[in-house]
Amino acid sequence: MAKAFASQADLEEKVVSFTELADGVYGYTAEGDPNAGVIVGPESVVVLEALATPILAAKLVHEIRKVTDKPIKHLVLSHYHAVRVLGASGYGASEIIMSQDTRDLVAERGQQDFESEARRFPRLFQGIESVPGLTWPTQTFEGAMTLWLGDREVQIVQPGRAHTKGDTVVWLPKEKVMFSGDIVEYRSALYCGDAYLGDWIGTLDAVQDFGAAKIVPGRGAALDTPQKIKDAFTGTAAFIDALYEGADACVEEGKSLKETYKAVYAAMRPEFGDWVIFDHCMPFNVARAYDEANGLIDPKIWTAKRDAEMWAALEG
Repeated sequence: MAKAFASQADLEEKVVSFTELADGVYGYTAEGDPNAGVIVGPESVVVLEALATPILAAKLVHEIRKVTDKPIKHLVLSHYHAVRVLGASGYGASEIIMSQDTRDLVAERGQQDFESEARRFPRLFQGIESVPGLTWPTQTFEGAMTLWLGDREVQIVQPGRAHTKGDTVVWLPKEKVMFSGDIVEYRSALYCGDAYLGDWIGTLDAVQDFGAAKIVPGRGAALDTPQKIKDAFTGTAAFIDALYEGADACVEEGKSLKETYKAVYAAMRPEFGDWVIFDHCMPFNVARAYDEANGLIDPKIWTAKRDAEMWAALEG
């Protein structure tokens, strides 16, 4: 490998915020690290996203215990990536919910993704030895399902392919609070290594149509004003368009993957280079955009070996 992945040098701890967005509804954000959410019901708690390890999960549980001693019953996972799901055992939840498409991805590529992500991003896998294995659901759904916490309606919806084919959002219609997973980001580079770039904008539009008043994005600060929400949707769409259109133009010109990476990186850096994890994501993003522009609809499986080969080819 020509040099270490940018993410391997990202070792600085982030400041965590635990913000109440509505009565008993909280966003857990951490300066560009993966976000999570909490919904407190009359008898139990729902946690949205598991984080990467039980040790990181314990930090979220610590915040939860500041506001309630009710048991954590449900864990809802927006997609299959290791940084989102492998801390599941740290909550003691009896119910783990994900879309059927997400479960299929866990079965197909969950172990490879675990090994790939842990190697690329050591800070987010503190206490990796405490991960008991892959996270499997106790319940799956197709399209949408609803949880009722007393009279609080919690809609769990699969709006379309975007960051992965299994992406799920959680919507509280009464409170108008949305937990978007990585379909929406806020001043954070999108990770597109497993994305369906041609579908993402349509899915993003479907999420915007909910009309949320507050959103916890996949990464970035909680969105609690109309302007922040507008900026998040606009910025996410602009990032996707710049990435795919840049890669597609290079493919039309017959450029190699390495040439495409250098051209797309240079074109996107002025607008997006100060977004967190930009350098972490761009090699994987361009590789996926290059494949999709060449007609490969379903993303290839990332493995630690493929990571290294790709990185050497782009940076060597």
